[in-house]
Amino acid sequence: MAKRFTALLIAIFLSTTLLSPSTQAAGIKIAIAYEAGGKGDNGINDLASLGLERAIKKSNLSRLDVREQITDGTLGDRITRVRFLAKNKYQLIICVGAGYADTVRRISVEFPNTQFAIIDDQSVAMTNVSNLSFATEEGIYLAAAALALASKSGKIGFIGDKSEVSTVNYAQVFSKGAVAANSKIKVRSKLLDESVADEVKTQIASGVDQIFSTWARSDEVISTIAASNGNSKKVLISGLLPDQYFLNFPIGKKNQYLVVSKRFDLAVEQLISTEIAGKSMLDILDSKKGIYGHRYNLKDGGLLVKLVSGSVLPAKILTISAGIKAGKVKNFKP
Repeated sequence: MAKRFTALLIAIFLSTTLLSPSTQAAGIKIAIAYEAGGKGDNGINDLASLGLERAIKKSNLSRLDVREQITDGTLGDRITRVRFLAKNKYQLIICVGAGYADTVRRISVEFPNTQFAIIDDQSVAMTNVSNLSFATEEGIYLAAAALALASKSGKIGFIGDKSEVSTVNYAQVFSKGAVAANSKIKVRSKLLDESVADEVKTQIASGVDQIFSTWARSDEVISTIAASNGNSKKVLISGLLPDQYFLNFPIGKKNQYLVVSKRFDLAVEQLISTEIAGKSMLDILDSKKGIYGHRYNLKDGGLLVKLVSGSVLPAKILTISAGIKAGKVKNFKP
């Protein structure tokens, strides 16, 4: 009798274990395609990997069911790798960075029953593609307000890459955010495709003491500021993570005021959790073009504005932030 009772308990235990969510999750095959460079870049790949690791631990995923790929950056290599993953029946394929847009557009047509996701892009119009983007303009607006309030000279600057389509809007949003915190602030904005170091020097010479930069081609902006800072003068740089990975270096931290952070890690973690739950992240982003996914913002925590010092943002900036989250601030379009 005791043996039968023990056997019954074991059977019940095994049946409930086999049906548990964590065990079921182990059967789901998930793949992630990193941008060129892979992990260790201090940027988008490291953040995406962080989200993957959290998801693996949280959902008890088997590492045998998780595949990580790294592209060399060419279109041909991207296509080869993502097609390989789809052919091998990975249910969710996450592509890190806008550089994968053309690849995802092509391969998602070939494999309509596979769920794809692309992070930091919202241009792929397919129902089996989750476009995960960021309301970066919200962060830049709030950052501008914080810089305007912190400036001792009453002059702040914006430096952007002319080749980036969104930069014109960012510059305009920056000016609006600055005035929202300090109506008397003077803003100097410059969009460039070269000679960025000269512009930094010009802004510093004009009395600018806080600069926000979206320039991500090199660390010229921050290195020029670091070289100009002395005992009698201190100019601080603020920027965008993870795009400007060099902001994570020691020289960057010492000369920074704040960062606007796009949380690639949260995007990856939530994509995987949603897939395990048998769902997809398919909010309507553009009904006319048929683009679906999710646009992270300040309200949902997918976009953060943080002081590098670790201090809390000033009360006035927190009030402006609350207004953005409540939808009361709508100055984000040209």
